[in-house]
Amino acid sequence: MIDLGPHANFIIAAYGVTALALGALVVATFADDREQRRNLADLERKGIRRRSAAKPAKPKVTSPKVTSKKVASKTAKKRTTKRKSSTPAKRKSSASTKRKPARKRTRKTRS
Repeated sequence: MIDLGPHANFIIAAYGVTALALGALVVATFADDREQRRNLADLERKGIRRRSAAKPAKPKVTSPKVTSKKVASKTAKKRTTKRKSSTPAKRKSSASTKRKPARKRTRKTRS
């Protein structure tokens, strides 16, 4: 066996306590995981879904074919025009763009 010196009992006890603590954390993590999965399954059974879950696919609705050339040209123009943002772009204020004057460095003198 490795010679641990006069403090062998303390060293072995420290390793033992550390191993027990790590084992307890692993067991607690797996137990909590099982409990959370059970809770999630109960909620899904009740019809409550996660926000990140895929939404059911909606059936595609096809629009009727346009027969008038004027209506067709208007819809084409709508598609090609750029959408304007609902929020205006932020501009920097003139105060934030100005540089602050450098501080004068004063030399401390010994008295």
